[in-house]
Amino acid sequence: MEEHVKTLGILHAAHFSARLDTVRLRTGRATERIKVDHPEAAAVVPFLDSEHIIMVRQWRYAIERETLEIPAGKVDPGEDVQVCAGRELEEETGYHAGRLLQLFSYFPAIGYSNEVIRIYAASGLTRLEARLDEDEISKVEVLPVQRVYDLIFDGVIRDGKTVIGLSLFKALQARGGLPADFFA
Repeated sequence: MEEHVKTLGILHAAHFSARLDTVRLRTGRATERIKVDHPEAAAVVPFLDSEHIIMVRQWRYAIERETLEIPAGKVDPGEDVQVCAGRELEEETGYHAGRLLQLFSYFPAIGYSNEVIRIYAASGLTRLEARLDEDEISKVEVLPVQRVYDLIFDGVIRDGKTVIGLSLFKALQARGGLPADFFA
C-alpha cells in the first residue's frame, strides 16, 4: 500500500484530470506518482461480414502519427457503455450495429490512469447517411480480417484496444463462444 503524502499539482481538462502526488512507499521511501482520472471508454470491432472489418485512420497527437485502429471513444456522463459503443461506431464510421457483443473490459494504462475500456464486437452493420466526425477521423477503411492480423504481426497496428479486441474475438470464435446468429 502507498500512502498519499501531498498533492504537488493538478491539471483539469475538459474530459480528464491529472494529479502529481508525493507518496510514501511501504518501505518508507518517498516518491512521486501521477494519477489520471479518465472517463470510461468503449471500443468496437465492427464486422461488415465474417471476412471484413471496418477500421478508422486518425491522428494521435501523443505519438505524432496517424494510426489504423478500431472505432472508440469516451462514455458521456450518464450514458450506458453499450450505447456509447454504438454511438462511437456511427460517428466514426457511418455504420449502425444490429448486434453488439461485449468481449472484454481492461485498464489500458494501469500504472497511472483509472481509465477502463470495454471492447465490443459488432455485426449486422447497416450504412447510415450520417456525416462522419472529420475532426478525428481522416479515413474509414474496410479490410479483410486476415490482412488486419498481418498488419498487427508486422507491427503496423500497435494500438492496444485493436490488438486486444481482435485477439479476444478470434479466441472466442475458436472456442465456439460466438452466438450462432452473430454473422447472420
